[in-house]
Amino acid sequence: KIILNPFQPRSDFDDTSLQELAISIKELGIIQPVTVRKLDKVKFQLISGERRFRAFKKLRIGKIPAYIRDANDQESLEMALIENIQRDDLDSIEIAICYKRLIEDINLTQEELGKKIGKKRSTISHYLRLLNLHPIIQAGLRDFMLTVGHAKCLLSITNHNTQLDIYNKIISKNLSVRE
Repeated sequence: KIILNPFQPRSDFDDTSLQELAISIKELGIIQPVTVRKLDKVKFQLISGERRFRAFKKLRIGKIPAYIRDANDQESLEMALIENIQRDDLDSIEIAICYKRLIEDINLTQEELGKKIGKKRSTISHYLRLLNLHPIIQAGLRDFMLTVGHAKCLLSITNHNTQLDIYNKIISKNLSVRE
């Protein structure tokens, strides 16, 4: 009866990690229920806990413990994004995309978003600037081929072709930020 959340900011679900979670759930049970909202009399939409939900599906378990929250589309989006932002395993581009969606879709300022999630406005701004990098460099950040420090240096270069040239040099020569 649960459908996935179209507002889910996380796009990458590592299959090995899901399999490990499924084994853990099979052995120990689930520690934290998923959170859903009721769409109609028989259908629910996942707000948070998609990894747990996917692990349950792998185990072919028909029922999953869930909190049912009253939430409209905007509240569901906000909860899903903020829940994901608070996780430690998001890469810097996923965080930046979450911040951007919260600002645009929920109509928040950087200052208001900072207050909601306990971050400085300048931190929000730094992450959002990463979205100005060439998409290949963003992919390199997502894949941890370079650091946010490298990315900040590359942001000072406005020409995307020059950014890419320097990015390729960083990767090929394994350069530190200082280098």
